[in-house]
Amino acid sequence: MRYTILLHYPEMTPEDLGEGGWEEGEREFSAYAATLHAAGVLVGAEVLQPSSSTTTLRTVDGALQVQDGPFADTKEQLGGTFVVDVPDLDAALEWAKRAPSVEWGAVEVRPGATHVVDGVWVPNA
Repeated sequence: MRYTILLHYPEMTPEDLGEGGWEEGEREFSAYAATLHAAGVLVGAEVLQPSSSTTTLRTVDGALQVQDGPFADTKEQLGGTFVVDVPDLDAALEWAKRAPSVEWGAVEVRPGATHVVDGVWVPNA
């Protein structure tokens, strides 16, 4: 079963984190990704650019609107995702609680419904 681990945390710049803070975060996330990979459960992962680089699209009254910036005005951002393939929710939660950002933000675990293989939608199982 595929689950996406969504990492929500306050937006921080290297200056906000202080000397060595950014590098420490990179080491922690690299170690987490390496552990997931070594366990054979990592499907993919993304660290996202700051929310200021976001472009949001939506249709309002039949017209497409394109907005610079994130849809939600919040102090936290969706900072990255890890997709894992594990037997069940309990296993996904065990991996999610090891995410470095659980110390400073919310970590959401959401089961996948479908995914794409060779350009074709496949039910998640």
